[in-house]
Amino acid sequence: MFDTVLVANRGEIALRILRTLRRLGVRSVAVYADADQGARHAAEADVAVRLPGGYLDVDGVVAAALATGARAVHPGYGFLAENAAFARRCAEAGLVFAGPPPAAMEAMADKIRAKATVAGAGVPVVPGAAEPEDDLAAVAASVGYPVLIKPSAGGGGKGMLVVRSPEELPAALESARRTAVAAFGDGTLLLERFVSNPRHIEIQVMADAHGGVVHLGERECSLQRRHQKIIEEAPSPLLDDATRAAMGAAAVRAAAAVGYVGAGTVEFIVPGDEPGHPGYFIEMNTRLQVEHPVTELVTGLDLVELQLRVAAGEPLPFTQDEIRSRGHAIEARVYAEDPAHGFLPTGGRVLALTEPAGVRVDSGIQAGGVVGSDYDPMLSKVIAWGRDRPAALRRLDAALRATTVLGVTTNIAFLRALLADPAVAAGDLGTGLIDERLDTLLAAAYGDGAPPRDVRAAAALVFQDDLAEAAGDDPWDVPDGWRLGELAWTTWLLETRGNTTRVQVRGTPGHGAEVVLDDGEPAAEARLTRGDGEVLVTLDGVTRRYACASDGRAVWLGRDGHAWAVTPHVPGDPGDAAAGRTGDGVVRSPMPGTVLLVKVVPGERVTEGQPLMIVEAMKMEHTVTSPMDGVVADLPVRAGRPVDMDAVLAVVREEES
Repeated sequence: MFDTVLVANRGEIALRILRTLRRLGVRSVAVYADADQGARHAAEADVAVRLPGGYLDVDGVVAAALATGARAVHPGYGFLAENAAFARRCAEAGLVFAGPPPAAMEAMADKIRAKATVAGAGVPVVPGAAEPEDDLAAVAASVGYPVLIKPSAGGGGKGMLVVRSPEELPAALESARRTAVAAFGDGTLLLERFVSNPRHIEIQVMADAHGGVVHLGERECSLQRRHQKIIEEAPSPLLDDATRAAMGAAAVRAAAAVGYVGAGTVEFIVPGDEPGHPGYFIEMNTRLQVEHPVTELVTGLDLVELQLRVAAGEPLPFTQDEIRSRGHAIEARVYAEDPAHGFLPTGGRVLALTEPAGVRVDSGIQAGGVVGSDYDPMLSKVIAWGRDRPAALRRLDAALRATTVLGVTTNIAFLRALLADPAVAAGDLGTGLIDERLDTLLAAAYGDGAPPRDVRAAAALVFQDDLAEAAGDDPWDVPDGWRLGELAWTTWLLETRGNTTRVQVRGTPGHGAEVVLDDGEPAAEARLTRGDGEVLVTLDGVTRRYACASDGRAVWLGRDGHAWAVTPHVPGDPGDAAAGRTGDGVVRSPMPGTVLLVKVVPGERVTEGQPLMIVEAMKMEHTVTSPMDGVVADLPVRAGRPVDMDAVLAVVREEES
């Protein structure tokens, strides 16, 4: 085993690798970019080295490894994990790359070449063709719509688009090519038949340098949004033993066909309405996967340790017949995004954080840390194991209920609604399930968008108590509404997610107050008790506990996996930021990010709904459109420039003005 290993990554995966290194007694080296100054992975490693050029700086990473005496580099996933040139550069410098040989990476990185290679090994592939040899419009016509466009050089869902008619194809090809060039430096595309009612099943493989190749079972990853996985589980509720064995054997053949070494994942698309179908090969990820913990929980194996041992030249310590799977494991990805507003990326400072006990949590965040738009929006993973699938589902839901993130809007409430969906509970999954049931899921997670009565009452009491605390010791300054005869009411206009509600408070919250939540309702008795990072609110005899924090403008309240940012409403605040525009023609950024493309110029006539520009953040493009017919009066942004949330992107005026 190596005595020192450099981890060329950040966030939760860097911390997860450090955990194994610590258990093995291996000295660890972390690297960090300027945006990650003070990050957890840098603080928890034995040595941390600054990378002025960021995590994609090959020479910087190699120099850091050599300077700290590292003998091996573990790339995690993302960044340089599937970069064959980086693997070769490590070898040239005398470093061991804890991943597959460069030739295997290159064979599988090119989806066109990969399909041909595995097809030659007897692995079924999806019908389709690719550039430059084929005319994709002709290919689409021959395989039949709908079709799926993919960047040949990419992965992770970036640039993948479903096209349902010939009229949609030109624009889709343009968008996919632009994304492919930006993300992978290669605009080559391939086109495949879109499998109806698809389920995404992947097989974990592990290979050594002595010819040993095994699979560690499958993971079901069908619950996706924009081709990004949200919930993963092992084993799949779809497969029977015979199909599982056939797919495992196909994955082993695919890995052996390219001389694979290390941990990898062979991904299949399976027609959900064809029981027993062995699936079609779609790609191989030549790295550790985000969802590897569910495989670890059911097999009892540490995949990072296996990667390191194989990289050190050791043979696999088991044969295929010796691998056992026990129980069921399910993982949920916690993202910095707002499902209620089109899953737009969010950001901000983490004001408070509570993570659950009794389950596995792979997390990269900490209270006080800043979530920006530089990296992927995934914050953490919550993984639960149970003796069977229903038990694992229950434990995962309980763990998410006990998870609180204040200061950054997350998808936790949406995850709980998804897990509770009858189709998900029954194992009737599909890659299109979330889109098909989106309105139902959003309603279950967020209702009509307004916070519950108890949350509105809690927020008003916190604001009222803050006034009382600021008053000092002079009794005449206490804002309890004292008047001759009876106390007066204080009215709060509270805004949450664009919803403004009216709450009246009379009295001092810490000593007992009255609250009127809706016009016409009788006053409710209420009391507020403040603790360290939490408040207890008693409303009509029922006491609830909330995590509580403030960022100076909003009060954040959290319970049961939900979090609400409540601000005193100020007339004239920006309008619906999720739509990227306001009613006065001022177009604002719906998220922090980078202006990728500007499609108009000052003075240009535009129509309502016409695309003005594309803002990119956390691997996602968002098209900002004109709120009205008119003329572009102001355009204060340029392509390539960063923008903050709610920053003015453009101003559109009626033509006569």
